[in-house]
Amino acid sequence: MTRVAGRSTLGELSTFQLLLYVTMGDLVQQAVTQQDYSITAAVLAVGVFALLTVAVSWVNVHWPSVRPVTHGVPVVVLERGRLLTDVLRRERVSLDDLMAVAREQGVRRLTDVDLAVLEADGKISFFTASPDDADGAPARPPVG
Repeated sequence: MTRVAGRSTLGELSTFQLLLYVTMGDLVQQAVTQQDYSITAAVLAVGVFALLTVAVSWVNVHWPSVRPVTHGVPVVVLERGRLLTDVLRRERVSLDDLMAVAREQGVRRLTDVDLAVLEADGKISFFTASPDDADGAPARPPVG
């Protein structure tokens, strides 16, 4: 369900973190409203989620190929000033949202952007060409 919500909705949280927080909130709610009198059940549930958190982190470190499944991958949404509308549609990012984020980062025109990347955490990174950028090898510094 959280993957369906989309990256920009999740913001900073990974899918697993969001599920963890929602479940923890439910456990706390049960304790506050005293619907569940069992301390053992609450400790067991919190312990299982703590172990799952550690296990997912351990798996991500030891098997990097699993990381795209648990954390997602960055996606290019604009390249050389050209919108990749099929990617925007698939990631459920509107043109208005893209332009708003561009304005927040000081980008005046999307045609000035070399590359825009929708990061795994839902943020969008913009890379613009600066006048100093040149094709080929850098010029030699003056001798003197």
